[in-house]
Amino acid sequence: MKRILLFLLTNVAIMAVLGVLCWVLGVDRYLTANGLNLPMLLAFSAILGMGGAFMSLAMSKWMAKMSVGAKVIKQPANATESWLVSTVQRLANGAGIGMPEVAIYDAPEMNAFATGMTKNSSLVAVSSGLLQSMDRDEVEGVLGHEITHIANGDMVTLTLVQGVVNTFVFFLARVIGYAVDQLVFKRDSREGVGMGYFMTVMALQVVLGFAATMIVCAFSRWREFHADAGGAHLAGKRKMIAALQRLKGGHDAGGLPQNMTAMGITGGKLSQLFMTHPPLDDRIAALQKVG
Repeated sequence: MKRILLFLLTNVAIMAVLGVLCWVLGVDRYLTANGLNLPMLLAFSAILGMGGAFMSLAMSKWMAKMSVGAKVIKQPANATESWLVSTVQRLANGAGIGMPEVAIYDAPEMNAFATGMTKNSSLVAVSSGLLQSMDRDEVEGVLGHEITHIANGDMVTLTLVQGVVNTFVFFLARVIGYAVDQLVFKRDSREGVGMGYFMTVMALQVVLGFAATMIVCAFSRWREFHADAGGAHLAGKRKMIAALQRLKGGHDAGGLPQNMTAMGITGGKLSQLFMTHPPLDDRIAALQKVG
């Protein structure tokens, strides 16, 4: 969950900066100098949309370490760290990927995430709360889940999805902004676009960005089921189900933090559209059907 949230926040920030730069550098005025050039705008939107998404991916590991204060284990300092590193190594070998960096960060909640630009240059981080609240079998199930995300290339495919939706956010925001500039602000197309266009585009990038986030979150929920199945294959079905049940128990007892609730473990129908993970009951039920 944390890897998706960090990726989305980084992407939003990058897209906002790129949008402002386009205005400052006169790119928008160039695209509308003789009316709106739709083919050129679409090509330009694709370059910025995909570029912004891959910039987010390239920064993902660094952002993850910085945001949670994760400390990479370079030399295990105790038996827990030694077990954690050796377990990740064994699971990574089983999944056929390079050894990820292994990190621990200080947080009370049961949480873990994997991120990175490639399968062989990745990071697996676990919270201190997870290590304290779960037994080793349950932790192994969680690690198997995260290693599967890496092996499946989920961050790359998520980036491609984000790049496509970024493209349409850029494109539609400028098409609608141009129409508003002409019809509402009555600006002569020969004068180029004005502040009304800029303000409309910036507002629409936020609004359309929320709609785009729903699409990315839906893709993320779908991939979680695959990661659960992969975790069951690598670590064992019993361990994977036990890990999910432990997470569910922590949530039922009020033990999960507010940011995890906000990302959709519970909530109304609207909040469910922004869930990056399916409900734990659904994930457990899906795993129990796996032969």
